Amino acid sequence: MKKVILIGLLTISMLLSGCSVLGEVNNSIGYVNEATEHINTLSNFAEEAPQLIQEAAADPAAKQELEDRLMTLKQEVEEFIAIQDIPKLAEDVHQELVTQNETLLAEINKIMENGNLALDQLENSELFSTINKATSLINRIEALGQ
Repeated sequence: MKKVILIGLLTISMLLSGCSVLGEVNNSIGYVNEATEHINTLSNFAEEAPQLIQEAAADPAAKQELEDRLMTLKQEVEEFIAIQDIPKLAEDVHQELVTQNETLLAEINKIMENGNLALDQLENSELFSTINKATSLINRIEALGQ
């Protein structure tokens, strides 16, 4: 009788530990998807911004569009920084991404003077090199999902 109870307890224990591993895998996949989407957002902005900057110099409507895009980017960066449920295996790469995002946030704040875009500061900022550093982490993030 004791053996049956012991085997039953061992089986339940193994099933529960398997659920824990499965939960961690699901969290990792969710994180990889979220981080990849965030990096794609940064990359898309970096690709489209030079054209927007050129247009913004001559067209107030384009400048407003660029301001709006920067404010949306700022909000997305703040949301990414605020992520709390980080899988153990992603902690290191997440911390690097958070560091890059904090730098990016500081750059955005610098170029947005009193809520208005300062084009000259944008052109001379480190915004794009910071985005490039963040997007260079994509390979490490994608490796987490495998």
